[in-house]
Amino acid sequence: MAAPESLSLAQARRVALAAQGFADPPPVGVPTRRHLRRVLDRVGLIQMDSVNVLQRAHYLPLYSRLGPYPTSLLDQAAYRRPRELFEYWGHEASLVPVGLHPLLRWRMARAHSESWGGMRRIAQEQPELVAWVRDEVAARGPLTAAEIEHDAPRETGNWGWNWSAVKRALEFLFWAGEVTAAERSTSFARRYDLPERVLPPAVLAAPTPTDAEAYRALVALAARSLGVAAEPELRDYFRLPLAGARQAVAELAEAGELVPVTVAGWRQPAWLHASARLPRWVRGNTLVSPFDPLVWERARTERLFDFSYRIEIYVPAPQRVYGYYVLPFLQGDRFTARVDLKADRKAGVLLVPAAWIEPGADPGETAVALAAELYRLAGWLGLDAVVPPAAGDLAGPLTAALAGVSGVP
Repeated sequence: MAAPESLSLAQARRVALAAQGFADPPPVGVPTRRHLRRVLDRVGLIQMDSVNVLQRAHYLPLYSRLGPYPTSLLDQAAYRRPRELFEYWGHEASLVPVGLHPLLRWRMARAHSESWGGMRRIAQEQPELVAWVRDEVAARGPLTAAEIEHDAPRETGNWGWNWSAVKRALEFLFWAGEVTAAERSTSFARRYDLPERVLPPAVLAAPTPTDAEAYRALVALAARSLGVAAEPELRDYFRLPLAGARQAVAELAEAGELVPVTVAGWRQPAWLHASARLPRWVRGNTLVSPFDPLVWERARTERLFDFSYRIEIYVPAPQRVYGYYVLPFLQGDRFTARVDLKADRKAGVLLVPAAWIEPGADPGETAVALAAELYRLAGWLGLDAVVPPAAGDLAGPLTAALAGVSGVP
């Protein structure tokens, strides 16, 4: 698109959704590795989270963009050769394309100063433990923290550490890039191994860029994935340091890769990526994970979609407004509803504890579209039915719409 000087809010939404892959044509037939790569090219990285009330968080962004797909596609890309993804601290804990490994080495190099307090203390106060843990991984990996703890010699107790210290040592080594995740156990625990036994040799042999070069490349990737964004969101995508990100934005603007624009209703100056697309419309109905990059930065989500969103899994139950694990429902280029969801795998049903309509959305139209999407999601999860909602101002229309859906698409 020719770079405009300003965007309406509707245009900015379509730019953002196209950048994230929501305007791409749906796959014909079963999604393949090619479709997976297309999504990864759009989003840049995928956040992970251990909550499994519905589905592991890293599987959901692909579902939102591709529809029902075999999760083995992502598992193979992340944990089987030829490996295309690796686990590291990207946004939060993330699956990151292996080609970005050199761009994140600045973070690995700062493990002693920037990793979380428990990790830093272990490295500073008990370097013998950290070295011993690394030697265990080198000799016997891949290993979970529990496997190392179980086999640890009891006489090491004179170092003054307890079993949880092994996990902190492993996480320090992980942050520092000295170990990585070879795979995940059935309980979702990392199995740690040495990078040279996990990552492609060409990736490890690639030269390390300067910090400034890495920041510039990561901001450029964030800008392409966001389409249009303010500076804080460009920085937040890969959790970059303030000064480095600002310098990167300035350099990318001077090079013409970022174009300044005004967005109606935004107070902050905005940046449009030079390759951003402005589709005439965005079609489709899909649920979006709380950990989807489309909604990572909640302030941007509210500015773009007039949608105030907060995940409430850490909020005490009596204080929750919408529910425990609430997913926004994207209908075209707007969020029209939100639903609290839980997979009851034992009973084989998708539970909908609550459903809520957004201001300005048509309850009947939204309920029909959402009912179809809930059955599609249930089918992907291997569940046989959808239990109607018990609460929320969309409960009545959605219950009626679910009754009208015959079978699982």
